[in-house]
Amino acid sequence: MELFSLKNKNALITGGTHGLGMAMAEALAIAGAKLLITGTTPQKMEDALAYYHSKGYDAKGYLFDVTDENEAAKYVDLITEEAGGIHILVNNAGIIKREPAISMSVTDFRRVIDVDLVGPFVMSQLVAKQMIERNEGKIINICSMMSELGRNSVSAYAAAKGGLKMLTRNLATEWAKHNIQVNGIGPGYFATSQTEPIRVDGNPFNEFIISRTPAGRWGNPEDLGGAAVFLASAASNFVNGQIIYVDGGILATIGKPSNED
Repeated sequence: MELFSLKNKNALITGGTHGLGMAMAEALAIAGAKLLITGTTPQKMEDALAYYHSKGYDAKGYLFDVTDENEAAKYVDLITEEAGGIHILVNNAGIIKREPAISMSVTDFRRVIDVDLVGPFVMSQLVAKQMIERNEGKIINICSMMSELGRNSVSAYAAAKGGLKMLTRNLATEWAKHNIQVNGIGPGYFATSQTEPIRVDGNPFNEFIISRTPAGRWGNPEDLGGAAVFLASAASNFVNGQIIYVDGGILATIGKPSNED
């Protein structure tokens, strides 16, 4: 199990104040990592840190916008000074804007691209500089099934996540010689507070997801933990430029008829 240990490792998780980011952060903490959490909402940060500390995890929070390269650079320097270095970066912060492409404003499109694609580039570039000096590092980009598939009303999100998949591969290509592994995780449909209103019997989308997923269920947030720990640990030292889709098998199938067992 030493291969999966994150003892004495500092993990910076953007958007680690709620949802899937919080679930992955907790998995890293259980494996021994110190958590360095970023967010933009004071109350969410306060609540998240209260939870982490209640579990006995070593966690500290920082409020800043990952798309602002000057602000991000200032905080990466501060975090590095306070923590003694960043060994693991999880680019999780993201937004989605559901709007048909024909009516979506360019402003909204650019904002999604900025947060979901430019933000990971900014943070990766900043943190990679110290990883290159140390000749060691792990970067995990949180992609999506929309890195591979299209879907109505998420053109900006899909464009950003498709771009993030290719950014992951290109950064892996450039930085592998420095013993930096850059990989991604692509979550499927998960049972979170955001999806709770539609995860009810009789809801067409709920039934679509269950029938479309070979596992026959929504993912639980903790289902992402194993992939996160694997990609953050020495167990993945020769894995580079890959996207692990944690989706219950959705991308592996065209689905099944509703009357099929």
